Amino acid sequence: MGWIALSTREGGRFAAHGLAAEVPGPLPGPDALLPRGTLMIETRPAIERRPLTLLAFGRTHPWAGSFSLQLLPSGGIVLVENQAGDLRHATLPFCPDDRSESLRITYSWDAPARWGRLTLERPDVLGLTSVTLAPPHPMPLADLRTVFTDPRQRQMDGQVIFAALSDAVEPVGPMPGLGGLVPVRVPHGYVHAGTLRRGDLVRGAGGAAVPVLQSLACTVPALGSFAPVRLRAPYFGLRADIIVAPHQRLVIRGSDVEYLFGQEAVLVPARHLVNGFSAVRAEGGPLVRYHGLILPEHDEIEVAGTITESLYLGRMRRKPEVVARTLLADFDRARLPEHSRPVWPVLRHYEAITLAMGRAA
Repeated sequence: MGWIALSTREGGRFAAHGLAAEVPGPLPGPDALLPRGTLMIETRPAIERRPLTLLAFGRTHPWAGSFSLQLLPSGGIVLVENQAGDLRHATLPFCPDDRSESLRITYSWDAPARWGRLTLERPDVLGLTSVTLAPPHPMPLADLRTVFTDPRQRQMDGQVIFAALSDAVEPVGPMPGLGGLVPVRVPHGYVHAGTLRRGDLVRGAGGAAVPVLQSLACTVPALGSFAPVRLRAPYFGLRADIIVAPHQRLVIRGSDVEYLFGQEAVLVPARHLVNGFSAVRAEGGPLVRYHGLILPEHDEIEVAGTITESLYLGRMRRKPEVVARTLLADFDRARLPEHSRPVWPVLRHYEAITLAMGRAA
């Protein structure tokens, strides 16, 4: 089914039959349990010398229990879960990085399979850090519904951007970034990104026909680092508006790029281009589905007249334990490519603003 709850400081939603369902299903019974699932929380990094309570709640009936997830300013994420005195505890250490715009913490569990996992990602950086947990407890579904819809029944720091709940173990790692209707250039014209499959050809750098090794798709909350961006024509050379993920990077060239950065081209994440006119936050539902193309090399792809990049994997295939947690888990790891570092530098926010201001002058 997938995502069943979302919550921000503005409010929350819960739908036991899925947030994408047109008709809400019945509320869960008081004894209903979620045997497996994913709790995802995105937060701004800790800027004060105090722990951030990402999410905490408790219960007294029909048994005492509590759940707590905290971010430590010294660099660590602490999960404590208690059901009727049976305690589960895990700490995920990491090195704080003041340059990170946000952190994504994912708690995944499968009680019947007797495993749990806590994962940290920086949405603007490839890579993840994980720690395994002792066999976890199923989560009481009624508790989760209350926590996501009634802020009075939980603790959640103001730095939290959103919290989301799925009744499935969701993938982590590199995510696709093209909306399904984005027109991708192929040898005979354009086709929608959502229709491309393994073996299809797209136009890569220099107009060469490049085969698609894998086509990936993923449905995620339309919030935070997943909130869709509308890039508007005719800016960036676009012939039509397109919807992309904030992390999707455009390849931008020009004399101003060479002058400012000493490079023939630069990579600019879509989130750095949002300015209210050439790029805006896209309106839509609670969820969004993105698509991505894996090519033999980390390559350029023409979409609707502008240039973007294919999905970058780096050398992930050398780490089977990481691949198993991602969208690539079902693919033959031996057939996954290794991508060298991007040729062009990735602009930071202030650099993208400098470039945009120069082009608007």
